[in-house]
Amino acid sequence: MAWVAVWGALGMGACAAPNGGEPVEEGVLRQGLAAALKGYNVNVADTSVSGLSSGAFFAGQMGVAYSSLIKGVGIVAGGVYDCGGETSYFSCIYQSSPSVTTSIANTKSWSGSTIDAYANMASQKVYMFSGSSDTTVATSVMDQVYKYYVTTGSFVPAANVTYKKDLNTAHTFPTDFDSTGNNACTTAASPYISNCGFDGAGAILRSAYGTLQARNNGTLGGSFLQFDQSEFIATPNSYGMDTTGWLYVPAACASGAQCKLHIAFHGCQQYYGAIGDKFIKNTGYARWADTNNIIVLFPQTVADSVNHSPSPSQAGANSNGCWDWVGYYGTDFDRRSGRQMAAVKKMIDRVASGYTGGGGGGGGTTIPPVPTGLSVTGTTSSTASLAWTASTGATTYNVYRNGTQVTPSGVTSTSYTDSGLTASTSYSYTVTAVNSVGESGASSAVTATTTAAATCYTATNYAHVQAGRAHDSLGTAYANGSNQNMGLDNVFYTTTLKQTGTNYYVIGTCP
Repeated sequence: MAWVAVWGALGMGACAAPNGGEPVEEGVLRQGLAAALKGYNVNVADTSVSGLSSGAFFAGQMGVAYSSLIKGVGIVAGGVYDCGGETSYFSCIYQSSPSVTTSIANTKSWSGSTIDAYANMASQKVYMFSGSSDTTVATSVMDQVYKYYVTTGSFVPAANVTYKKDLNTAHTFPTDFDSTGNNACTTAASPYISNCGFDGAGAILRSAYGTLQARNNGTLGGSFLQFDQSEFIATPNSYGMDTTGWLYVPAACASGAQCKLHIAFHGCQQYYGAIGDKFIKNTGYARWADTNNIIVLFPQTVADSVNHSPSPSQAGANSNGCWDWVGYYGTDFDRRSGRQMAAVKKMIDRVASGYTGGGGGGGGTTIPPVPTGLSVTGTTSSTASLAWTASTGATTYNVYRNGTQVTPSGVTSTSYTDSGLTASTSYSYTVTAVNSVGESGASSAVTATTTAAATCYTATNYAHVQAGRAHDSLGTAYANGSNQNMGLDNVFYTTTLKQTGTNYYVIGTCP
């Protein structure tokens, strides 16, 4: 079984590398001394991800966990979000139809806390591809992915999802051209890239970005750059990631033009140590990147022989260098804190660190940091008041209640009162910071519990005292708790008392 990713880059002909990288040519890209990953003029809001098989699982995870950043997701022969955390991985692939119930519930439960608010997914574009001869990840599995996104989960509008499943392809990435080492379309074998007469790369990129300039089928003008990946990985554990990764940078992007970013996740048995540069050069994405100002990031995994025991997937060693969709490196593998997920997010931040956009209303040149200090400052039976610490560069803030945004236009202050709530009910809140570049991740969640609905009692002052809602002092009745003067304690004075707490009454009326 091989888990393969869909996004790659192809170089044809030969030319000098314009910015110090490997020449773009038919020759092999060789690992060597890797430089630090640079920042480019990339708007992080133009970030997309994609993958096939384990790369597709991982791309889907990135799209959910970092939905505030990812605008497009490409899934070729992948599976349901969090499936590997719920059941055996055998039940997530092959001819199975994994349930989406828990996946949907977890997405909503984690929303705004360990993953970004799921409301962001409604604006994503999703491209799905399933080959009719794929016996590794069957079409029945991909049908469940569609249910997760659209028909059952309702996270993404149907109009934003393209699902192609009418080609007789095996477990492979479909192209419309031949490259050295590629296979027949119905063959699932290394390097898991095939000429199927279908431009999978173009289809997925157009889904994410809309109309594109024609791809470059000749000599490419950009560079393949090897970068030091180790700085993004927690030491001393690599968590299944190699020390180096690759980047394709079009010449215009190297010269400072504003560009988009796509992250290409290879699959099991497709990392550099297994197939060299075939994934990087043979799948065709640099052809499109070169003419459309798209930087393609190729993070790399590496096989390990450690006997991991993720529950419930029971996956054993990651001997094929797969992306983690089953919990090899922690049960939080598909949330923002997942080891590999967090490493890739740091790479995104680095690539986008040279962004020179912004302005037009302020907000700086990068997405503002996640707000901190969120707290509940007060509640009533129908409202909850919140406050938080200002986030540098933010122009507005979005408040989410139970994962759903309750501030459609955002708020400019660092406080907010949510109204129309149900009495004696607990609500979970998070807040994000927004500027012209994009929206931050969600803050830590806080819980606000509304008070009980107010109860009013209209009676004589004497009756109030006898019932224990008021007390007598020298012939005058006083409301318990507030100690408000109600008048003489007799049957001739009538007062309405509103209970606002335990043994706490005020003079007033209920709505």
